Amino acid sequence: MSENDETKTVAIEDRIMTTLGEVIDPELGIDLVNLGLIYRIEMIGSYCRIYMTLTTMGCPLGNVLADQISDAVTTVDGVTGCEIHLVWEPAWDIDKMSRYAKVALGLHG
Repeated sequence: MSENDETKTVAIEDRIMTTLGEVIDPELGIDLVNLGLIYRIEMIGSYCRIYMTLTTMGCPLGNVLADQISDAVTTVDGVTGCEIHLVWEPAWDIDKMSRYAKVALGLHG
């Protein structure tokens, strides 16, 4: 990958992360980025692969969130498709949340 291509990829990944900051967890009312649920974004050409987790393994909103993520990410210029990989390692805990999310949820830690 040339330096120019790498710069474009990083810019697209940054725009994807910004867009994911607008996807709200309906139960907690906080976006997925501040909740610390997004672990990695990978671009393969114009196709996006997102590695993420959920707050709990049996989260009933997994499919709803996946649809919202896919809809949001494919609005980003340069992205033609999105694939979501749910991962459970490392396990999510409240330490992955941003200070903003902790304050918004009343967790002052």
